Amino acid sequence: MLNTWKAGTDCCRWLGVDCQQTDRVVMLSLAGQTNNAKSSLSGTIPPSLSQLQSLIGIYLTNLRNLTGPFPAAFFRLPKLAYIYIENSKLSGPIPVNIGRMSQLGALSLAGNQFSGPIPDSISNLRQLTQLDLGGNLLTGKIPTGITRLTQLSVLTLERNHLSGPLPSFASFHSLRFLRLSHNKYSGPFPSSIAGLSQNLANLELGSNLFTGQIPDFLGNFRNLDTVDLSHNRFSGVVPKTFKNLTKIFNLDLSYNNLVDPFPQMNVKGIESLDLSYNKFHLGGIPTWVTSSPIIYSLKLANCGIKMKIENWKPSETYFYDFIDLSLNEISGSPVALLNNTEYLKGFWMSGNKLQFKMTDLKLPTTLEELHLSQNLISGSIPASVSKLKKLNVSKNRLCGRIPKTNFPASAFAGNDCLCGSPLPNCRS
Repeated sequence: MLNTWKAGTDCCRWLGVDCQQTDRVVMLSLAGQTNNAKSSLSGTIPPSLSQLQSLIGIYLTNLRNLTGPFPAAFFRLPKLAYIYIENSKLSGPIPVNIGRMSQLGALSLAGNQFSGPIPDSISNLRQLTQLDLGGNLLTGKIPTGITRLTQLSVLTLERNHLSGPLPSFASFHSLRFLRLSHNKYSGPFPSSIAGLSQNLANLELGSNLFTGQIPDFLGNFRNLDTVDLSHNRFSGVVPKTFKNLTKIFNLDLSYNNLVDPFPQMNVKGIESLDLSYNKFHLGGIPTWVTSSPIIYSLKLANCGIKMKIENWKPSETYFYDFIDLSLNEISGSPVALLNNTEYLKGFWMSGNKLQFKMTDLKLPTTLEELHLSQNLISGSIPASVSKLKKLNVSKNRLCGRIPKTNFPASAFAGNDCLCGSPLPNCRS
């Protein structure tokens, strides 16, 4: 990655170094490739960076093996306005005097191992438009002074261990992305979010301990395209005002205690929907889902769906990556559906009343997971399942010799005339 960084050569020509028509370095930008183990840097960020007095931005992403604390050298760079150090292994506390860097316009330390509290002095970074501390080990509460950061358009604190009372969000009039998922927040839906209706596009509160009802005022958020309230303890009905959310692309309300009726949505095209594991009795797959030409993920497990799978005729199956219709009362054969997909990665329909021959399935080459347990499936198991990462066809009516795979016996158990490894040997 640094093979162009050679002593005695013009540093403005080095990979990742930008001088922008001057003889001073104004930006460093190095990114690793997540699928290439050699595309990385190790060690600490050197203190000599403080000599780059014209540096405006530093972008070090996916370098994985960068270690050490938040670099003290950054405090000696008077023009530094953009810090992105993401998906590495920096650790220790965020400096308590981080507020001294009042010139910062963006600070992202996402995907590291920073621990301890968010410093109170962060409220002095009044020019921040982006603050991303997600994917660390931070604890404690969000400082109340963060409400002074009125220029924020992005606030991401997801995947930490934060708890305590939430600050008022009423002053964040420019906020477009609010991500607080995977923390330990509790209590009712934060009422101060009501003031963000004009600009908010992304609201993620999933995997916390929120309780009570989803408020009607969310229907005023006409620019919302992503809502994640999953894995909480929300109860009651989904507000009828959700019909106003015409721009929703991604909606996840799974793993709550929500009840009927689910409102009729006026969505022109949804990309991903997850209503699984609530107390819904949908009866069928909603028409506004079936008609979407861009959907790639549909998860309606345990949603009280009673239908023949052949009667579901989605307008587009080409883009589907994930379909989860487990634990419903769906009958018939999914063969035509599966054989009409191109990019499917996961298919879950365990705990239904499917009835077809397993050998009729033409598994997509992209398929990684297939879960069909507790149905009425007959026939033998095709050898093509050996390419899957996960398989469960237990408790069906399958018969014959199991093809060579690495799956455990539990993947095949409950089929009385299946035989061969990992089940008992077939009779000769």
